[in-house]
Amino acid sequence: MSRRDKIAFIFPGQGSQYVGMGKDFYDNFRVSKKVFDEASEVLEMDLKSICFGGSKEELLKTENTQPAILATCIAILRALESEGLDCDYTAGLSLGEYTSLVMSQSLSFCDAVRLVRKRGKFMQEAVPLGVGGMAAIIGLQREKIPLVLEATKNYGVVEVANYNSPEQIVLSGELKGLKIACEEAIKQGARKAIQLPVSAPFHSSLLVSAGEKLKQELSKVEVMESKKKLISNVDGKPILTKEEIKPKLVDQVSSSVLWQQSVEYMINDGVNIFVEIGPGKSLTGFVKRIGKAMGKEVTTLNVSDINSFKETVEYFKLKKSGDE
Repeated sequence: MSRRDKIAFIFPGQGSQYVGMGKDFYDNFRVSKKVFDEASEVLEMDLKSICFGGSKEELLKTENTQPAILATCIAILRALESEGLDCDYTAGLSLGEYTSLVMSQSLSFCDAVRLVRKRGKFMQEAVPLGVGGMAAIIGLQREKIPLVLEATKNYGVVEVANYNSPEQIVLSGELKGLKIACEEAIKQGARKAIQLPVSAPFHSSLLVSAGEKLKQELSKVEVMESKKKLISNVDGKPILTKEEIKPKLVDQVSSSVLWQQSVEYMINDGVNIFVEIGPGKSLTGFVKRIGKAMGKEVTTLNVSDINSFKETVEYFKLKKSGDE
């Protein structure tokens, strides 16, 4: 690799899941098979069946979705690592931060998969079904966001959950208020306002109680110093000591996800190759738009199936041979 290259491995969050994810890795790589088998054993449930051939409804249950995505991402990561691929930086969107913590050896996979199953359960329990949700706002100028939030103030809690890219923010809160927010966003010039298929208002103050329950669970696990530069969702900056990890994971449940700011930090620090590892391609799109808005050239790669895996491995082999 060129000395000038800095690589980040980035991991998706909830919403990227689909039935069948990870199966080709389970079938083709011993290291990937081991991940799914270990997760199923730790959780005392057949997680691989939920991932590979279960119903969409079963996979969509938050307490299943979170360990399923984590296991899929780690299974793909282990296959990449078996080919000698590595990174300088890592970050994950929301749930994806747990994958980053496993990747950087701050958290064991077994502890992480247990934690995210409970995290999913706590997040779902914090707000009754049918009360809260989320909406993506696309193409709205940032300075108009306060006007959108102002319009909702008599209709319950509505807050910014994610700063995903210059083009997209996600709002979270009570459904009555979200409906008003979507209408106001369009009035203020947004191209689209889309209600998301999620069952709870993630990353809003409505989930503070879930964070408190998670705190209890985190007190039972050991965290280690990170072996990589790991960027936190909560402030878009590197985690410098292991003591920061648990409080930030608690805050993350009810705080905005600063994804755009996290990517900007990495780009400003010289990261020029981003590899999204796991189901879906949403982070790849966000990184491209963030890089473009900054006027910086970045390479984005996505590894979600065997074909994209082969392409990525080949890309790094060619890059390495070109540098030698």
